[in-house]
Amino acid sequence: MHAPDSQGSQQVLAAILRYNLRVFVKPLFYPGVPVSVLRYGLRVMATTTLVARDVHRDGLTVGGVPAERYRRTGGGAKDKVVLYFHGGGYCAGSPYTHRSLTTHLARASGATVLALDYRVAPEAPYPAAVNDALSAYRALLDEGVSSDQIIIAGDSAGGGLSLACALAARNHDLPAAAGLVLLSHWADITNSERPHAPGETLLTWKGLDLAAQRYAGEQRAEPLASPLLVDLSGLPPALIITGRDEILLADSQRLASALEDAGGKADLHVYEGRWHFFPIHAGLLHDADHAIGQMAAFIDQPR
Repeated sequence: MHAPDSQGSQQVLAAILRYNLRVFVKPLFYPGVPVSVLRYGLRVMATTTLVARDVHRDGLTVGGVPAERYRRTGGGAKDKVVLYFHGGGYCAGSPYTHRSLTTHLARASGATVLALDYRVAPEAPYPAAVNDALSAYRALLDEGVSSDQIIIAGDSAGGGLSLACALAARNHDLPAAAGLVLLSHWADITNSERPHAPGETLLTWKGLDLAAQRYAGEQRAEPLASPLLVDLSGLPPALIITGRDEILLADSQRLASALEDAGGKADLHVYEGRWHFFPIHAGLLHDADHAIGQMAAFIDQPR
């Protein structure tokens, strides 16, 4: 249980986090900001998050793609593997910038978390990221990891990449993963629906348009660039977590409906008063810890 004053403390903390993100991080995504500045800013932002204790980290390659691996120390490891794709508009981010989320997930779930350092734009535009994701997934299968032990997960652009990876695996007749975990995903980079979200702390439609142009150019509507726009039959069950205040909320709602319409399963959780990719604040924000717990429970479900 939390301390009696924790609710008030959490409200203050949430207000501080929201202010800092809006003032110091959101401007990094404005058009006109060089990609190098965006990348550096996200690395600086990562220093304000908490990396989980009792998690071992090492580097490796998966299917020829660099990655970081996180495993809970002290025993209790499970056979499940989470293949994780970071966000950053397909232009920025790395396993380093997302260690708060991935280490807390590894500790809570007991699964091995592999955070892929996939290629990003504009140096490596679409479909480089999808090719890297599929190569890593195929490599896990080739190494003898059963598909029913693999969870594909990601946030923001990495959530869209997770969906694209699952579709690419289906298109190549590979066995489907056990599940998808999608956090504040961006799966329609045509930005065909643009709801107004005054509570958004990080993203703008102009910034998303620029990121999409850098990543896919005139191929923004291609099936593996905007996987929300295509047939989603035959995909694994999905856990979708998002915040009520973000402009990508509609992406989550649309995907949940599309998966169910295609005969699949989608469990959508919308956190009131929360912003884009709030689980990055695990270890600080109670809602982020709760979301980590939901992910761990989903990973642990028998398939």
